[in-house]
Amino acid sequence: MPTRNDAMPASLTIDVYVDLICPWCLIGKRNLDIALAVLARTQPDTVVQVNWHSVQLIPAVPAEGWPFAAFYQQRLGGAAAVRQRQQQVEQAAAQAGLSLQLANIPLFPNTARAHGLLDFAREHATPAQLDALIERLFNAYFINGENIGDVDTLLRLAQQCGVDAGAIAGALQATDLERPAVNLAHCHGGVPCFVFNGRSVVDGARSAEHLLRTMLTALSTDTVPAGEAAR
Repeated sequence: MPTRNDAMPASLTIDVYVDLICPWCLIGKRNLDIALAVLARTQPDTVVQVNWHSVQLIPAVPAEGWPFAAFYQQRLGGAAAVRQRQQQVEQAAAQAGLSLQLANIPLFPNTARAHGLLDFAREHATPAQLDALIERLFNAYFINGENIGDVDTLLRLAQQCGVDAGAIAGALQATDLERPAVNLAHCHGGVPCFVFNGRSVVDGARSAEHLLRTMLTALSTDTVPAGEAAR
């Protein structure tokens, strides 16, 4: 089996698929951040590139959004089911060091414009600015209860991260609220999804330890059967 030339710096490419209204995506991002910090500390010569992919889970949401509580009660089958799911999410978030404020979210927004902002940042911002923007968007929604479908809110958050959002203010206003579908067949159809070096796939908000193990596996071999999922 061919192996990586140890004389060359190891490289790791991570493709991450997320929607900004999915709490599991925020939890997954935080666990990824933890795993990357460990990797940087233990293998400082490894070159890592993270590619963020925007997925609009529910494109039918209108521009004004839907009431958050009513949406989830209809989706999950009632208030009791919502409380159970939120407890599950909050427990997983706490394990990742997050304190979500789900009860304070008034609106379930359309995320097309937020993803449009990320499209711009991928092209015109630094990787650090893009990461900060993603983090700020998640925090704005899940902690501060802000409407991340609102253009003015998006521009303010972008400016806070040093992104020149003024250059796309008009484009955000005109953004189609339904983005092209993203092929998630390799991710078994859901988000968050992490693909390491184009081959090892992790679905869902797995632990930082699980993500780190998958990173090390991807770094240790050049040949993994196509479509193999690391679980």
